[in-house]
Amino acid sequence: MTGIPASAARRGTVPKPKAASAVRTVSLWNIANLLTMARLLLVPAFVLLMVAAGGHDPAWRSFAWAAFTIAMITDLFDGELARRHNLVTDFGKIADPIADKAIMGAALICLSALADLPWWVTGVILFRELGITLMRFWVIKHGVIPASRGGKMKTLAQGVAVGMYVLALTGPLATARWWVMAVAVVLTVVTGLDYVRQAVVLRRAGLAASAEAAAADRAAVAEGAASGQEGEERS
Repeated sequence: MTGIPASAARRGTVPKPKAASAVRTVSLWNIANLLTMARLLLVPAFVLLMVAAGGHDPAWRSFAWAAFTIAMITDLFDGELARRHNLVTDFGKIADPIADKAIMGAALICLSALADLPWWVTGVILFRELGITLMRFWVIKHGVIPASRGGKMKTLAQGVAVGMYVLALTGPLATARWWVMAVAVVLTVVTGLDYVRQAVVLRRAGLAASAEAAAADRAAVAEGAASGQEGEERS
C-alpha cells in the first residue's frame, strides 16, 4: 500500500506534501522595541526637566512627572505587545529591563540629590533592583525566575510613590506620598527576599538535576565499557 488514493493514481496526480512554513523573522524596528527605545530616550529628558530652574520649580516638575508617567506607561505595554504579537527579540530582552531600571534609578537619584527623598530609600530600592537583576543572570542556566504578583505590586507602588515625589506636592498629598513610599519600600524588601529564596531553590534543583544527569552518563559509559569487555572475552 502506497497511501495514495486510487483515483489520484489513475489521474496521474499525486497530492504534494505541504511545504514547511517559513521561519518568521521579527524585525528589530517593531512597536514593542520602539516603545522601549522611546523609554530610554526619555531618561535624559526626564533628568533635564528635573534639574531645570534649580530643581524645585512646580512647572518643570510637572513636565518631569509627565515624562516619568509616559515611561511607566510604555513599560506596561511594550512587554505585553511583544509577547502577544510574537515580537520578542534579543534586543528587547536586554533593553527592556535596562530601560526600566534607568528611568526609576534616574528619578530616585534626582529626588535624593534635590533633598526630596532620603538617600537610604534610594539605596534600598536600587540595591534590590540591581541585586535581583544580577541574581537572575546567576541562575539563568538553571531556569527563569518568573515575575510574581508581589513583584508587580512592588513595581506599581514604586511608580506611584516616585511619581508623587516628582510632583511638587504640599499639604495632605505630601503626607500621603510618604506613606505610599513606605509601602513601596516594604514591598521592595519583602519581594526581594522572596526572589532570593526562589533563586536558591532553583539553583539547588538545577545542580541536583545536573549531578543526576552526570551520574547517569557515567553509569551508561561504565555499562557500555563492561558490555564491550564482555563481548571481547566471548570472542
